[in-house]
Amino acid sequence: MRFMEKSKDGGPESPVDGFFVIEIKSLFSIAVLKFNKGCRETFHNHAFNALTWFLSGDMVEEDANGELLPYRKSLLPKVTKREKMHRVIANRDSWAVTVRGPWSKYWNEYDKKEDKETTLTHGRRVV
Repeated sequence: MRFMEKSKDGGPESPVDGFFVIEIKSLFSIAVLKFNKGCRETFHNHAFNALTWFLSGDMVEEDANGELLPYRKSLLPKVTKREKMHRVIANRDSWAVTVRGPWSKYWNEYDKKEDKETTLTHGRRVV
């Protein structure tokens, strides 16, 4: 459980800083995210479904098939299903608020260059 805590969101190599208002993985999370310019090389899905509202910046979501989707400010949130394999490219520092559902036990990362998929569990431990 986290409460009013700042940490990397997505592991130590992630360019995303998370300001967690609350995180109870079995129930939900609420966080403010700062996407620092750049992206991680690996694609990933999530252990949770998420609703995200973009506040400012310039970001693009790339899925593992190469499809690009620009992020836009909207009153309606962007829905990210836990099975979506993607990565986020921040063309400049960008901000968002996210509400996440309960975590499943596993999620995946995919290194496209090496064509290698890795399954992770809590604590980013490799399964």
